[in-house]
Amino acid sequence: MALKPPEVAMIGWIMNRYSLWKYLTLAIALIVGGVFTLPNFFGESPAVQISSAHSGQPLPTELASQVAGILEGLHITPESSSSDANSFRVRLSSTEDQLRAKDAIEHGLNTDASAANYIVALNLLPRSPQWLSSLNASPMYLGLDLRGGVHFMLQVDMQAALSKKAEALAGDLRTQLREQNIRHAGISRNGFSVEVLFHDEATLEAAKKLLSDQWPDLVTTQSTQGSDIKLALTLKPQAAKKVQEQAIKQNITTLHNRINELGVAEPVIQQQGIDRIVVQLPGVQDTAKAKDILGRTATLEIRLVDDSSDARSAEVSSSASVPFGDERYSERSGQFVVVKKQVLLTGENLTDAQPGFDNQTQEAAVHLTLDAKGSRIFRDITRENVGKRMAIILFEKGKGEVVTAPVIRSEIGGGRVQISGRMSTMEANETALLLRAGSLAAPMEIIEERTIGPSLGAENIAKGFNSVTWGFVGVASFMVIYYMLFGLFSSIALAVNLLLLVALLSMLQATLTLPGMAAMALVLGMAIDANVLINERVREELRQGVPPQQAIHAGYDRAWATILDSNVTTLIAGLALLAFGSGPVRGFAVVHCLGIMTSMFSSVFFSRGLVNLWYGRQKKLKGVSIGTVWKPVSTPQPSETQS
Repeated sequence: MALKPPEVAMIGWIMNRYSLWKYLTLAIALIVGGVFTLPNFFGESPAVQISSAHSGQPLPTELASQVAGILEGLHITPESSSSDANSFRVRLSSTEDQLRAKDAIEHGLNTDASAANYIVALNLLPRSPQWLSSLNASPMYLGLDLRGGVHFMLQVDMQAALSKKAEALAGDLRTQLREQNIRHAGISRNGFSVEVLFHDEATLEAAKKLLSDQWPDLVTTQSTQGSDIKLALTLKPQAAKKVQEQAIKQNITTLHNRINELGVAEPVIQQQGIDRIVVQLPGVQDTAKAKDILGRTATLEIRLVDDSSDARSAEVSSSASVPFGDERYSERSGQFVVVKKQVLLTGENLTDAQPGFDNQTQEAAVHLTLDAKGSRIFRDITRENVGKRMAIILFEKGKGEVVTAPVIRSEIGGGRVQISGRMSTMEANETALLLRAGSLAAPMEIIEERTIGPSLGAENIAKGFNSVTWGFVGVASFMVIYYMLFGLFSSIALAVNLLLLVALLSMLQATLTLPGMAAMALVLGMAIDANVLINERVREELRQGVPPQQAIHAGYDRAWATILDSNVTTLIAGLALLAFGSGPVRGFAVVHCLGIMTSMFSSVFFSRGLVNLWYGRQKKLKGVSIGTVWKPVSTPQPSETQS
């Protein structure tokens, strides 16, 4: 039995009423979105950031009072100060005070310019109120094209990393075969593989046993070369991949250590793809200096510590003279160590450094791996100097720092060295990274370079903001004129979409770039498309004579499948840009994908909540404000047109 129109209207009225929990969900989304969007409207204030020049070393407790005394001498009153595990920040009222304070603090803390203990950098801190900061609500991070600075794309030569590994393997294999008294007819490197010649099967089998015990990550291939047997050794794919990953990680760590000298408050150094590193330095305009820092080399040296009484006095007092033939360097803790000038071993002989634990004491330790030449030298050093201290010194740009100075307990052979004693797990990780990062694991080439001025960045922000604003005004105006009250609901939903998008970017601490602002403007047009589909579907139902309540219900219900299909296909394209794109393309893709998800929520669920709140309470609804509903004109039948 067909339903009568009043019964149809009654069903539509019931379906167009949201339950309380749905309205509470929408209200919570609005409140959370508003809270996390607010920090972006307070702007930023100039600040000076102070951090330790030595990685992992905590800042002294008296640093705050020292900085306060320096600023008091300049008659500068800071707005506030804050600190975390890695830095101390002072917020100032003007850029002029910021520049004056930066120079004074740098000279006041680093009395010796050649041995600076602190890195003093300019920074911008958000002006968000304390109650917002306590909720971890922070503004979006602005990309380089909006803040200004330099951008480098570095290509890491992975083939060189594999070649270096093969070269080290050839030397280690030569040493091990000699120590095990296994005779061979020659060892050579062929690309990324090492080839060893043997005269007979017995020697070959002995070498294979040694290889399976010492190098389980190698794949062996046997063939004949004249009367000899050739054994080709190559790394397994997993081992080769690990070598490449460690090369990238070591290069990134090295770049972090070097960029500290530039005084950049928030550098961006991250891996992109398999063999590329992106370096973004906000606020840096001197490209030549940045290139010099990035391309600088570092060396590692091993020397013996002088334990004489004169040397001990020179370690305790900086005014005491250093004995002839010695040099004085500082440790990361600030304590001096007097070492002999004779260099026993360099970083060229170090192939790897990994954190671990002492097998006997279970204390944190660092395990070093030396090549064949380094193994022989280190074995002789440790045999002849048992009970003495040995210093490992990192030299970078002519400045040396003692990484560690352990006591030699016994002769160490085999090319595997352990550094332990009075070391935490975190210190072991940092020491291993520092030893590996003494120099680049593989050469790098700058394949992309951009410089953005601060004035251009401010101009980009203004233009991007204007494009989003005028795009929103244009779309909202059209919707209100064409769809009347339903257009107003759609415009409010569009504003909520923008609010939620900015809130998500702020919560995720995503970097907003100029392409990201373009994606934000594009999302506005895409978001309103869903409301156009809904409104036109409601109009179509009204043209067919369906009661208003039922037309609203059918419009949202039947348009949902189309909206979902169109947004999912667009999201797939956005995810492809995010996965395979680079640089500006990824910045566009992040905002694009987030905007699609927020638009589906606001355009469908939030706009329907507004419509239900306005019309759902009217049991006998006679009409809706959705613009002109064009009804088709009935065509007369042929019999009626004839006279």
